[in-house]
Amino acid sequence: MFTPAPPSWHPQQSWPHSDRLRLRPLTEADVPALHALHNDPEVMRYLTGGAPVSVEHVRTVELPRLTRWFDAADGPGFWGAERRDGEGGLLGWFELRPLDAGSGEVFELGYRLRRDVWGRGYASEGGRLLVRRAFERLGARRVTADTMAVNTASRRVMERCGLRYLRSYTEDWPDPLPGSEHGEVEYVIDRAEWEAQRLPADEQPDDRR
Repeated sequence: MFTPAPPSWHPQQSWPHSDRLRLRPLTEADVPALHALHNDPEVMRYLTGGAPVSVEHVRTVELPRLTRWFDAADGPGFWGAERRDGEGGLLGWFELRPLDAGSGEVFELGYRLRRDVWGRGYASEGGRLLVRRAFERLGARRVTADTMAVNTASRRVMERCGLRYLRSYTEDWPDPLPGSEHGEVEYVIDRAEWEAQRLPADEQPDDRR
């Protein structure tokens, strides 16, 4: 039985980080940045179609959802992303959570970043940090990610994180988005595949320092 650890606040040394990127807890102070992120029509194009949301919705619905699972040391959850040099504020967020609350075998990877930082490799950099965390710390058997088939940018990020295309499928959405007629895609990476892809230890980003 997989039981996520209760939320706890650990020192920065336990937060996942690479040379350029640090993942950290999201807090009330992030509400304005999250509101801007969730109201960018291009960011939300393949998620909500760009429908606007209020600050109050972000504060009372989105922020509790993004902080509900968080445990900075060993648990799954949603992580705010920022540059390690502290410049630029909140870049967006990353998700790593179990598909089934009763099992820790399969974790879902997700990400949402500001449009002005697209194309700089942050999405794949943060995604790789959490894929590694899933296998090294959470004992995952598989990491999975889904997107609309037409979302080629997100599919490229999944590939750069080491995930492979598994299948296409369709969903019966009550309010389908443009492009949803082409269906959804699922990408995955299993533990054995991840272990085969790993770089030597001295070439890997260390999120445990």
